[in-house]
Amino acid sequence: MGRTFGNKNLTDNDKRAIVVGRQNGLTMMTLAGMFGVTEAGISQFLKRQKAQDGSTNSQRTGRPQPIQDSPPLRSDGKFFLNSPSPPSVSTVKRRLNAAGIMGRRPVKKPLISEKNRAARVKWAKEHLNWTRQDWNKILWSDESKFLLFGSDGIQWVRRPIGSRYHPKYQLPTVKHGGGSCMVWGAFSGSGIGPLHRVNGIMDKHVYKDILQNQMLPHLRAMGRGSVYQQDNDPKHTSLFVKDWFKSRRVNVMGWPSQSPDLNPIEHLWEELERRCANKRAKNCNEKFAQLLSEWNQIPMSTIDTLLNSMQRRCQAVIDARGFATKY
Repeated sequence: MGRTFGNKNLTDNDKRAIVVGRQNGLTMMTLAGMFGVTEAGISQFLKRQKAQDGSTNSQRTGRPQPIQDSPPLRSDGKFFLNSPSPPSVSTVKRRLNAAGIMGRRPVKKPLISEKNRAARVKWAKEHLNWTRQDWNKILWSDESKFLLFGSDGIQWVRRPIGSRYHPKYQLPTVKHGGGSCMVWGAFSGSGIGPLHRVNGIMDKHVYKDILQNQMLPHLRAMGRGSVYQQDNDPKHTSLFVKDWFKSRRVNVMGWPSQSPDLNPIEHLWEELERRCANKRAKNCNEKFAQLLSEWNQIPMSTIDTLLNSMQRRCQAVIDARGFATKY
């Protein structure tokens, strides 16, 4: 009988597959799901195995020993391993591929602490049943950087074999990125708000000036009960800025840290990036003029889509137990 892993017995063949899977780069979460045990159980087993012979860190040498061919994975994710010898790395790869568990480029998301995950879930539950009228009262804000030349994102191109260096399929670059333009922007349920160019380093004093001259007039125009949203950047939460909010009687929305997926303005930045993707700028003045022109042309339908997604965003955070979501 195999050793118990979180109220489940694993055979010797299962444990060999776990070791090889870990050597091949599979995460604890993936292995736990494949074998129907807890991540803690996987971790404890690998620690014991490492203490015995260091097999979790060492790579197999020599020709991999084949195992008998058999169906790649059972419905519960476990290998059919009938051979007394461990499966080879290539066999694990082949069977994972056959089961549809392919190698993928991992998505980049903020590393969220346990404390912040709890705060995110709490915030999402508190706002899960808000209506569109409730969300209309929020003035969403953020800062973003736009390159004068090119993009920060990964770009792809389809090209014939042997044409890698043809100018048509190249992505031109500029040394040091060619500079960038930093902006602060805001929007609400009534539409696009102000877009302001940030000159120099944005500290708490620059931010206060933006609040005074850009944000406050727009917030006041939204009417009574309006609330300002900002993330927890240190300059946003400094005592200097907090005193300013208090003196102007501005209601500021409580916000969970590490939560860009809850702020719909992040997708507004993506929309603005797409609109300016094929436009080149010689300098920051020209770039900001392009950004402002496209910003003011973003339709109300885009705003509606973003705000109507808020309930789904909240539910996604709850379902993910506070971890990052697809938004």
